[in-house]
Amino acid sequence: MSNPILYPNVSRIPSNPSISETRKNPAEGQIQKGEFDQSLQEAMQVQNPESIRESSPALSQIGQGLKFSAHATQRLRERQIQFDPDTLSRMNDAITKADSKGVQDTLVLTDKAALIVSVPSRTVITAMDRGNLNGNIFTNIDGAVII
Repeated sequence: MSNPILYPNVSRIPSNPSISETRKNPAEGQIQKGEFDQSLQEAMQVQNPESIRESSPALSQIGQGLKFSAHATQRLRERQIQFDPDTLSRMNDAITKADSKGVQDTLVLTDKAALIVSVPSRTVITAMDRGNLNGNIFTNIDGAVII
């Protein structure tokens, strides 16, 4: 009787000291970072916040507690949607109200856009301009706020 489970031929990959994980140099007492760690750190560094604010006025109010995902930021830029500080403040208030009602994911309708927001993380997940709303179905939301 044959065994139906296949086991791949697994062998150890020889280590390359120039691409190894973070390690401590005992002679110097300092932590050295390998190539992967350095690349990861560079990838995780945030752009200059001033350049982000200049390229998208909607992101200038992130300090109020409202965040925009990379996907939402891309959609806002593609669809040329910008919010003034008053609208961002009203959006922030709307999310606070939705949170007080126990909403997890909400549709926020403004005069310019429809936004899907994760309420617990206060993060705008995606955005669509009001002109393109006809015929769209919004799923996986448990609330809606019109501001």
